[in-house]
Amino acid sequence: APDQPPAPPAIASQSGGCGVAGGRMTDTRRRVKVYTLNEDRQWDDRGTGHVSSCYVERLKGMSLLVRAESDGSLLLESKINPNTAYQKQQDTLIVWSEAENYDLALSFQEKAGCDEIWEKICQVQGKDPSVDITQDLVDESEEERFDDMSSPGLELPSCELSRLEEIAELVASSLPSPLRREKLALALENEGYIKKLLEIFHVCEDLENIEGLHHLYEIIKGIFLLNRTALFEVMFSEECIMDVIGCLEYDPSLSQSRKHREFLTKTAKFKEVIPISDPELKQKIHQTYRVQYIQDMVLPTPSVFEENMLSTLHSFIFFNKVEIVGMLQEDEKFLTDLFAQLTDEATDEEKRQELVNFLKEFCAFSQTLQPQNRDAFFKTLSNMGILPALEVILGMDDAQVRSAATDIFSYLVEYNPSMVREFVMQEAQQNDDDILLINLIIEHMICDTDPELGGAVLLMGLLRTLVDPENMLATANKTEKTEFLGFFYKHCMHVLTAPLLANTTEDKPSKDDFQTAQLLALILELLTFCVEHHTYHIKNYIINKDILRRVLVLMASKHAFLALCALRFKRKIIGLKDEFYNRYIMKSFLFEPVVKAFLNNGSRYNLMNSAIIEMFEFIRVEDIKSLTAHVIENYWKALEDVDYVQTFKGLKLRFEQQRERQDNPKLDSMRSILRNHRYRRDARTLEDEEEMWFNTDEDDMEDGEAVVPPSDKTKNDEDIMDPITKFMERKKLKESEEKEVLLKTNLSGRQSPSFKLSFSSGTKSNLTSPSSASNLPGSPGSPGSPGSPGSPGSVSKSTSQMAAITTKVILNGL
Repeated sequence: APDQPPAPPAIASQSGGCGVAGGRMTDTRRRVKVYTLNEDRQWDDRGTGHVSSCYVERLKGMSLLVRAESDGSLLLESKINPNTAYQKQQDTLIVWSEAENYDLALSFQEKAGCDEIWEKICQVQGKDPSVDITQDLVDESEEERFDDMSSPGLELPSCELSRLEEIAELVASSLPSPLRREKLALALENEGYIKKLLEIFHVCEDLENIEGLHHLYEIIKGIFLLNRTALFEVMFSEECIMDVIGCLEYDPSLSQSRKHREFLTKTAKFKEVIPISDPELKQKIHQTYRVQYIQDMVLPTPSVFEENMLSTLHSFIFFNKVEIVGMLQEDEKFLTDLFAQLTDEATDEEKRQELVNFLKEFCAFSQTLQPQNRDAFFKTLSNMGILPALEVILGMDDAQVRSAATDIFSYLVEYNPSMVREFVMQEAQQNDDDILLINLIIEHMICDTDPELGGAVLLMGLLRTLVDPENMLATANKTEKTEFLGFFYKHCMHVLTAPLLANTTEDKPSKDDFQTAQLLALILELLTFCVEHHTYHIKNYIINKDILRRVLVLMASKHAFLALCALRFKRKIIGLKDEFYNRYIMKSFLFEPVVKAFLNNGSRYNLMNSAIIEMFEFIRVEDIKSLTAHVIENYWKALEDVDYVQTFKGLKLRFEQQRERQDNPKLDSMRSILRNHRYRRDARTLEDEEEMWFNTDEDDMEDGEAVVPPSDKTKNDEDIMDPITKFMERKKLKESEEKEVLLKTNLSGRQSPSFKLSFSSGTKSNLTSPSSASNLPGSPGSPGSPGSPGSPGSVSKSTSQMAAITTKVILNGL
């Protein structure tokens, strides 16, 4: 037979008193919750409804039916089997097993309803309704069946000091057998045996009878393993619980007894941050704390065999917490006082810390609630003003208070990110950016003093949840995504990227200690997530603020994990195959830090080596023509000797094939026909909002900043030809001993001209054919693109005319 399942909770009475089923008022006596026991031996709520018993033709017998009070659907249809063992617990619970691993429970709102259904079950099975279990559990062996026939009940020895050893042996011998456990539990219940044992405990302590105390430890521990709710209710009562803990102090395996009672009575203090007027609630809180202490600190760690035998103890604590949360939630005066004192400037720091810790524990208890009850819980807190209160607390100097407030904030974000987003957008209309809730969270993340940045990692996870479009409300016009991301990039993104920008003003990181590197890695992780999920918002931000160039400065970090984070950020951008990004990369020569890192890595076969090669391999396999041409034209001399992989030679081959097609008009025109008729990209692939974003005038861009720094604006022909001549002279030194030094020097900074442009032969050709270039979205000449006249990256008219006249030398139009 399966172990005794833990008892689910009784339904808390709700205002109104009656449920509605089928359009009419129904007696609350029949109102029940249906529970099933999951694999983790926790009760899952299957819904609330009204129970009835009637004959079901299909099942050929009297059955229990539960119909949902919300829509009248059938939650449960269970035949009352004559051989099934039904158990009644706590006056409002009926528990039974339908199959070997399928336990069910009905939790009644009222005792009268439970008694009524219990009588029906007993009537079908021919039992007296006064019993708490209708059947003896199925025996596991013939020997037990014989014992059962010969001795209908278990007779306990008389509760005397001299017979403690005999009682301990009886308890220990009964635990392996479900049948004997059941008989022992019934005997302990019926004879008031536990209280008699606790009386002997006092005698043993007075006499300092250590042997007797050791026996009592074994007996009480064994009673815990009987997994019986009725016994727990006696043991955890106000008059017994401290004596039970006392018995468990005398573990025979320890040379000295523990001092659990001393800790609970003298060290552990009960603090009422707000006075609790309900004595029942107060008693429930004390009881829950002590039982939790027994589970965590007093009882020895259970073996695999014993784990399931303590499931009722877990459930006892679980459902006590449910009741505590429910009782506090219904006390409006209590919550009103709590939030009033939290936000009152006159509240002293120690008191505020206690209030915040209480609220944190209160939210932690709420995790035990069923989903619909948790909804009501957080709605109540939201109506009470928990988010404005958290904003006040997070702005304080006390680190412990801020830490607890952060934990509370995490509960709110995980439960309902939309609620948090709505609040921060509303407050932005009245407050400055500095005191916005999200910006306070970002600042705490940046200022985390923990060397391992434990708090920062938690906060970054919360930010990621808040900016994740996947959990934003999906409406017809995508309102929440549009509004919130617009808000975030306007008011918050500059706070998030501030440490990154402050640390990358030179050609290597200003600060490169471990903690700073960890923080920057976290920021890069979130920015990489944004690149993948935020499309045009992050695209405009990266290009407008020249973010990628600053990120790639971190490739020079001595911390490999940070350099790899920077590389991963660029890889995510290249993976989008977006021409706006590609032009920005080429215009600013942003492969230079990557190639430099590759050369500095030397011949080491490590993650950096593999990641960089994979990026170039992606460009080759996906045939990203603009980047292929850019890499070969500017960096081929540095990469041509890498022959342990075929990636770079493959890129060169792609480039030559591309140039050959451009030089051969017939091939080029055939390509245009194919592209226009079969492979033409749909002009509608950009989202409407994205089109609007990129078609706005350049004057509308934030602060009127250029897409790239002025130093990188297009050079005239003379400026370009001079570095080409210098590069060709350096090429003659290729075979000398100084080759490697020269190559690294060429990449030492953005001012070095040698990798800007180079000729493989005497000629260069356009990246795309004239016939196809105009078809690309955002190509030079299209309105509002980075390549349009007047913007950085445009090709001068004289250059365009030269391209039309001759194909001998055609400059690379970025």
